[in-house]
Amino acid sequence: MPIPDFQSIMLPLLEFCADGKEHTNREALDTLAARFGLTEEERKMMLPSGQARLFDNRVAWARAHIKTAMLLENPRRGVFHITDRGVHVLRKAPEKIDLHLLKQFSEYNEARAGNRKKAGDNSKDDTIAKQDEAQTPKEQIEQAYEAVRKNLARELLSQLKSASPAFFEKVVVEVLVKMGYGGTLKDAGQAIGGSGDEGIDGIIKEDRLGLDIIYIQAKKMGSNGISTGDPEICRCTSGKEGQERDFYHDV
Repeated sequence: MPIPDFQSIMLPLLEFCADGKEHTNREALDTLAARFGLTEEERKMMLPSGQARLFDNRVAWARAHIKTAMLLENPRRGVFHITDRGVHVLRKAPEKIDLHLLKQFSEYNEARAGNRKKAGDNSKDDTIAKQDEAQTPKEQIEQAYEAVRKNLARELLSQLKSASPAFFEKVVVEVLVKMGYGGTLKDAGQAIGGSGDEGIDGIIKEDRLGLDIIYIQAKKMGSNGISTGDPEICRCTSGKEGQERDFYHDV
């Protein structure tokens, strides 16, 4: 099944703690993953940054919210248990626990207001709640980062396609060096081609020792594989001892 959003995790997490015992984060993760029927692959699914697991992140934020509402507490580092308030909430048998339910507690509202004030955010709480309905703050940040990254990539591609042949050839050599061919731009590669030369556009060393030399032809290619002034694909092929190899394509 799909990984539940962090609000959908709140009630199961509190019910997991209903025994009144102290629990660790690992125990909660294992129990909740089994309750939601998550596969091992789903549990290993990462946030776009690759810095944290998606399910773990959502459980952590669910716990943080209900702890802020004082339904859970940490008696000591690394463990948590349900509070009397948490027990009282469960006795009411709520269909779900979400941000709207937590807003009935003054401590929760005060904490969120304080966090917004520290961040310099003057938005109304309803607006914040709508933004938080499905995604954790970390997910929102990473989604925004990915959008900026993709827009930047499209802009760079547009600029590269419209660049002069000489600049394009220079970029290709720099990319190959960054990919690990040779050592530095000064030692490993040089762009030597000129506009419309149909010949060698650059020279680069295949390895850091410089034992093999690669002669580069950097072309702006159309989707049919033929050079065009209005490129859809930028391709770099290298010739070595009469053999051609593709090193860089679909820029």
